[in-house]
Amino acid sequence: MKRTASTHERLAERLANILTKLNVGHQLAVAELAQEFQVSTRTIERDFDRLNSYLPLIQNLNTKKYSLDPVYLGRFKLQDIQNFAQLSGISELYPSLDMSFLRGLLDERASQIFSAKGYYYENAQEFAEHFQVFAEAIHQRNTISFIYNGIQRSVKPYRLIHYQGNWYLAAVQKAELRSFRLSKIGKVEKHALDVFSHDPVILSQLEDEEGIWFGTEKQDIIFSVRPEVAHYFKQRKLLPEQNIEEEDSTGALTIRCQIRHEMQLLPLVRYWIPYIKIIHPAHYQEKLEKGLRQYLQP
Repeated sequence: MKRTASTHERLAERLANILTKLNVGHQLAVAELAQEFQVSTRTIERDFDRLNSYLPLIQNLNTKKYSLDPVYLGRFKLQDIQNFAQLSGISELYPSLDMSFLRGLLDERASQIFSAKGYYYENAQEFAEHFQVFAEAIHQRNTISFIYNGIQRSVKPYRLIHYQGNWYLAAVQKAELRSFRLSKIGKVEKHALDVFSHDPVILSQLEDEEGIWFGTEKQDIIFSVRPEVAHYFKQRKLLPEQNIEEEDSTGALTIRCQIRHEMQLLPLVRYWIPYIKIIHPAHYQEKLEKGLRQYLQP
C-alpha cells in the first residue's frame, strides 16, 4: 500500500529530529509530535515503525510514550545519525550531513526552508512481525521457512533490502541468491538449530548489485537519448549502472547501462517514450514496440 507524497514532506528533518530527541532521553508522545510537525498521528506512528526497525525503543504501557532504551542514551553520535540516514535511503537527499548542517536541519525554522516530497513507501507495519524475525535470523544466521506465491520455501537469509518503496528479503534458496518481497511472505518460521555460514561470493553479490535482481549474468544495454531530455540523464543516473558513452553535436546521447532482468529496463524506457530508444540488444526494442502495439489495439 503506497502513501501519498504529502505524508512524506519533511521526512528527513522529522526522522533526524525525533532521533535526536530520543538520544537525549526525551519521552515522546505521538499526538504531541503530530502537532509539532503538523502531520497526522498515523504519520508519526509510521515514523516510529521505521525507527523501531533500527533502534531499541520502549513504549510506556500507561502513557503510550516512546523512549530509547536507557542503556543506549547518549550513544548516538554524528556517525550514527549518518548511518541511519544511509539505511533509510536519505543520505543523498541533502548536500551534506555534517554536524553544522544537521544543526540547521534540526532548527525549528527548518520546515520553512526544507521540504522533502515524492517519497512513496508501502506500509511496513503490515509485516512488522516478519521483519523482526528476519532481522534476528540474519543476525544469528538461522535458516527460515515461509510460504511465498503459494509455495513452501526454505532459505538462508542474508539481507533486508529497501528498494524503490518496497522491502525485500535477499536469501539463498537451493544455492541461488534470490529476492522475496516481504508483503507476499506468509507463515514464517525461524529454525534456531539450523545455522549456516556466510558465503563470500553471496556477500560480494549483495555489495555489487544496486537493485534486487540476482542470479543471472549482467547484460550490456545501449540507448540513444534525444537532446530534449539529455540533461536529465546527465544530471543523475536514471538507468542501472548508467554510463554516457557519447554526446553528439546536437546534444543527443549514447548511453550504456547494465541489467540483470528486463524489469529493470522496460518500465523506465516506457516512461521516457518517445525520447529514448534501445539500440542494443535489438530484441528488447522489438518487445517494447510489440507491447505498445498490443496496447493501442482497439
